[in-house]
Amino acid sequence: MKRWNQRIGIWGEEQAATYLRAQGLEVLARNVRTPYGELDLVAREGDVLVFVEVKTRSNGAFGNPEEAVNAAKQQHLLNAIEAYLLEQSPPWRGDWRVDVIAVVGRLDDEMPQVEWFRNAFS
Repeated sequence: MKRWNQRIGIWGEEQAATYLRAQGLEVLARNVRTPYGELDLVAREGDVLVFVEVKTRSNGAFGNPEEAVNAAKQQHLLNAIEAYLLEQSPPWRGDWRVDVIAVVGRLDDEMPQVEWFRNAFS
């Protein structure tokens, strides 16, 4: 089961990165590890740094993907983002935000459903 979840997660992150590029964002990094957890995607939209949490489901049987970004997950993300920002040399001092991308589809889907939640939480 873990191997399947990893495969669908990697596929979903690729779909999200492709989607963001098509929307004009520059994807700077993927799967950034910090002491507080992993950041799925780090992108830039103009002068704004965008941290993107990607949630992928093969169907809606267990709810919408974005529902998995609960309060605990949000706090982990904020801690990971803070660590990332402090590790930059020089430290990032510009604007940033957190987005969520929900992907629903199967590995063989050519057109999965992608929903982008900009500035998902502050």
